[in-house]
Amino acid sequence: MKPFFILSFLYLAFGAVLSSSQKYESIFNFGDSLSDTGNFLLSGALAFPVIGKLPYGETFFQHATGRCSDGRLVVDFIAEAFGLPYLPPYLSIADGKDFRHGVNFAVAGATALDSQFFYERKIEKLLWTNDSLSVQLGWFKKLKPSLCTSKQDCDNYFKKSLFLVGEIGGNDYNYAFFLGGSIKQLKAAVPLVVGAITRAASALIEEGAVELLVPGNLPIGCSAVYMTLFGSPNKADYDPTNGCLKAFNGFSKYHNNQLKLGLQALREKYPHARIIYADYYGAAKRFFHAPRHYGFFSGTLTACCGGGGPYNFNYSARCGHYGSEACKDPSSHVNWDGIHLTEAAYRHIANGLISGPFSTPPLITSS
Repeated sequence: MKPFFILSFLYLAFGAVLSSSQKYESIFNFGDSLSDTGNFLLSGALAFPVIGKLPYGETFFQHATGRCSDGRLVVDFIAEAFGLPYLPPYLSIADGKDFRHGVNFAVAGATALDSQFFYERKIEKLLWTNDSLSVQLGWFKKLKPSLCTSKQDCDNYFKKSLFLVGEIGGNDYNYAFFLGGSIKQLKAAVPLVVGAITRAASALIEEGAVELLVPGNLPIGCSAVYMTLFGSPNKADYDPTNGCLKAFNGFSKYHNNQLKLGLQALREKYPHARIIYADYYGAAKRFFHAPRHYGFFSGTLTACCGGGGPYNFNYSARCGHYGSEACKDPSSHVNWDGIHLTEAAYRHIANGLISGPFSTPPLITSS
C-alpha cells in the first residue's frame, strides 16, 4: 500500500477524534532502536551495520532506512495519525532537512545512562553507541535556536509539539543482562535509569515542552533473544499462558512501575505540563495472550528474521548476517529480528496509544 493511501486511511480513521483534541504540529523524539529513523547509520558507529541493508525496511519503504524493523515504527504511526511527515534523523541536518515539523534524536543502542557509567563498570564492550539520552538532549538544545528565538516564540511553538521521551532504558539493562548480570543486580540500577529519564523530561519541560509522552519498557521475557539466551529447563520459569520468561517480564514491570512513580512526581512539580505514560508493556502483552486476534499466526515468540534455533535467533547468524533469512510474511509475526518488533506489531502498539487505552492520561482527549 502506498504511503499516500495509508496517510489518507489514517486520517479517516482518526480524523473525527483528532478534530476535537490536541493537534500537534511537530514531534520531537528521543530514544533508542525502537524509534531511531536513521541516526545510528548516519553516525557511522559501525562500518557495515546490517540495519543499513535489506531485509530491514523491506515491508513499507522497500529499502533500508536505519529503522530496526521491516517497516515503520511506533513514532512513524504517531506522526501519520497527526498528519505529520516522518521525523528526519537529527544527524541529517547537514543535508538541509526540514525540521519545522519535528526531528528524531533517537539512536539505536542508546542508553538512558551516560556511556561513562558502563565504562566505569567494565561492561562497555557491548555498547553500540555513546549517544546516550543526555547527548540527545544536548542535540535538542543546540538545535533549539534554529526553531524559535524568543521565549514567547518558543512557548507558542512548543505548546503545539509532542515530545516523545523514549522508549529508553532497555539497553541499559540489555547490556548488563547479556554480560551475566542478575535480575537482583539490575533491580538496583532501576532508580538510576528512571532518574535519567525523568531528569531528561524535566529538562525538556524547562526548555518549554508541555506535552510529553514517556513510554515504559516492553515485556523482554517474550523476546526471542531473551528466550534464547536465558532458556530454562524448569517449566515453572515460563508463563503458562504465553510461554514467556516470567522473571524477566517481572523485571520489566518493576522498571515500569518505578517510572510511573517518577512521572507522577514530575506532574506534581510541573502541574502545567501534560506528562503521559505510554504502556508499551500492556499494549504488546496482548499479542502474546491472544495473537490470532491481532493477525499473528506464525508464533509470537519466534523471530521472523534470523538464523535458526528454537526461536529463530542465532547470535552468530543474526538478521542481515550470513546464514540468516527473513520470513515471507513479517505481518504474521510479532518479533522481527529477535530483539525488535515487526511493523505490524508496532502498528498495534501505536493504535493502543493513540486511541487508547494504553496511554495515561490519554494521548487524545476530548475538548
